[in-house]
Amino acid sequence: MTLDPVHFDGIAELADRIDYEGEERNHQELARNVWENYLDPLYHDGKEILRPLGELRRRCANVEELALEAEQFPTMHGLDSGSINPKVFKNGLVVDVAHAAMSRTPSDLDLHDSRTVVKAIHTNDVSREFGSEWESYGEGSKRRIVHAPRRDEHEQEIVHALALYRAESRHALDHADEVDDFLLLDGPVYPKGIIRWRDRGAVLPDLFEESEEIRTILENYVRLVERFAERDVPLAGFVKNISAKSIIRTLREKKVNTPWAHDAAFFSQVLERGEYVDGEYERRTDDLTLTNWFVSRAGSDAFFGSDEADRYVERKFAPERYEVTFCVVYDPRRDLLYKVEAPRVFTDDEDRRRRIERQVLREVAVAQGPPLVISKADSLARIGRNSALSLIKSFEASFESELDGNYNDIRWGLNY
Repeated sequence: MTLDPVHFDGIAELADRIDYEGEERNHQELARNVWENYLDPLYHDGKEILRPLGELRRRCANVEELALEAEQFPTMHGLDSGSINPKVFKNGLVVDVAHAAMSRTPSDLDLHDSRTVVKAIHTNDVSREFGSEWESYGEGSKRRIVHAPRRDEHEQEIVHALALYRAESRHALDHADEVDDFLLLDGPVYPKGIIRWRDRGAVLPDLFEESEEIRTILENYVRLVERFAERDVPLAGFVKNISAKSIIRTLREKKVNTPWAHDAAFFSQVLERGEYVDGEYERRTDDLTLTNWFVSRAGSDAFFGSDEADRYVERKFAPERYEVTFCVVYDPRRDLLYKVEAPRVFTDDEDRRRRIERQVLREVAVAQGPPLVISKADSLARIGRNSALSLIKSFEASFESELDGNYNDIRWGLNY
């Protein structure tokens, strides 16, 4: 039901009392002051958590010129994993299924048809064990069931993380040798969702410490970095939605005025360019803008490059080679911000760093959004609504149990 016009106007008029556009433009100056005076490097409790890899600077690249540039890599591969999202059944099972796929440009149909499927199941019935080994199905695909560690809280989050990260990392490792030039993951290069468990309540930190499934996931991502480094093939991640708050939280602790909701809003104001014309602000849209690369030891970024990681997984290289490095890209045409991440082993070399960023910039310029291999991988891995509905009906028949829904499922059209 839509709002009655009188109530719509009553709500909208409240916004008229909040004159904040001018404040937002003032925030650009504040952001640039922070940029120039606090990030080279940024410290937290005496520890360096952010440092430019090279010179601190902002750069721009013309959209039309980028689109006409030669590609830095003859081929590109993309990787993504999609899921049905956790479902709870009346018999107590909590289930999620993840489905990983790899894309390539130019296309490779056999590679596109190969998938890795992981079904993660949680139950508090101690008499049952549902885990299985890897098995092949179809042509070039594999699947398995993972029995999640029994916990009385966060069951849905646990099965989702286990399914998603096991499928993604296993698929990447299985097809690593097919990547000749450049692999771009859809999202961060490490399983940050799991790494954040170390600081969340009591149940998740204990699970992080005790679970062999978690250690397998951590090891998979380390092996992936090492495999690509040994083959001298760069590996990076393309983050479409930046949710981190580590930088602005650190600045606030330093009593720096940081009005932004998250780090992405800060970087947007650092990178956006425009001017006032006849009293109206006009954003310049002819160039993509970007930061230099940073070494990040903020929040969950710190884990894989720290000595702490030795407690969970063996590494072949020095810890600093696994550190997260990133640059931020701003596309003014759609007012969107992206982060490009890569382990430091791939970005210490300035020439390789430049080739990675230039390839991604070209892809964003052409696609007016994420690179084509990311969109392809997302399309291959996504489990659409109709497929999810059919799978859930199949699970209900197999489990001889119904989905344990509630009124919100009906209210918001989520009932299966």
